[in-house]
Amino acid sequence: MSQPPPYYPPPPPHYGSPYGPGPYRYPAPPPTNGMAIASLICAFVFAPLGIVFGHISLSQIKKTGEEGRGLAIAGLVISYLVTVLSILVVVAGIVFFSWMARELERNGGAGIPGRTIAGGSGELPPFAPPASLGTNCQYPATATPADKPVTPPPAGNVPTTPATVDATMITNAGPIVLHLDNAKAPCTVNSFESLIKQNYFDNTPCHRLTDSPSLSVLQCGDPTGQGTGGPGYRFANEYPTNQYRPFDQALRQPVRYPRGTLAMANAGPDTNGSQFFIVYRDSMLPPTYTAFGQVDKTAFGIVQDIASVGIAGGADDGKPARPVTIKSIRLN
Repeated sequence: MSQPPPYYPPPPPHYGSPYGPGPYRYPAPPPTNGMAIASLICAFVFAPLGIVFGHISLSQIKKTGEEGRGLAIAGLVISYLVTVLSILVVVAGIVFFSWMARELERNGGAGIPGRTIAGGSGELPPFAPPASLGTNCQYPATATPADKPVTPPPAGNVPTTPATVDATMITNAGPIVLHLDNAKAPCTVNSFESLIKQNYFDNTPCHRLTDSPSLSVLQCGDPTGQGTGGPGYRFANEYPTNQYRPFDQALRQPVRYPRGTLAMANAGPDTNGSQFFIVYRDSMLPPTYTAFGQVDKTAFGIVQDIASVGIAGGADDGKPARPVTIKSIRLN
């Protein structure tokens, strides 16, 4: 009797195919949309581009059925948030710097502090002419236009002779003769003369009077009468500021501006315009206000009379209680 043939088990199924040999395979997952990935990356690098890529990605995914919708949406959300925040920061910055510029321009008229540092006892330094005195006077435009039609003075070299230029300021309180110190402050006197010749000061008020132990001045030169006006240009400080090194700490220490001093108001270094003040009693100020002349002694009584009437509201800093108007200033 013949033997049955030996039993051989069938070969095992191919690895990875639980259903045995055959052509069946799991379908490959759809690819992730590249624009979706790019949108998410650009959200942190350049948000506007992330927004563009995000919208393109969603459109492509809708057509092709690719993966990445969540990435695209995340990229869009983050990109929009970053863009909106960036815009808010820029707008806030513009508003802040615009406010700062307006404050500087506004306070450029006020020019002198409401209070000075107490206890100072220094004197104005002796005058030593800087090598560049009067050689390059510049009058660049300010952020705000002139409050009264005026043309900036000629720039460039300004002679320091004659040493003194005289002018007469006619006010409703009486005439005040001014001795302009061209030898010490030629750029300042050049501007002041130019404004006089253009009748800039005619019919303008003296808008501020101070009366305190350390600061006693009458301030004029603003056509608006509010302490905010100017000629639409600015120029650099001269004496006594130019007797110090830049950033010298001594520039912060008050010195005595003697009675009768004619000086420029400003809002900081090199922001002089048209506003000026007359010191009617020795005052302590940092040496950052250009002293460009003196009031003739015959006018001390007139300024003192204005001060004696007092300040509106009984304060020690504000508008004169008796309005003071400059009718005209003319060169002698």
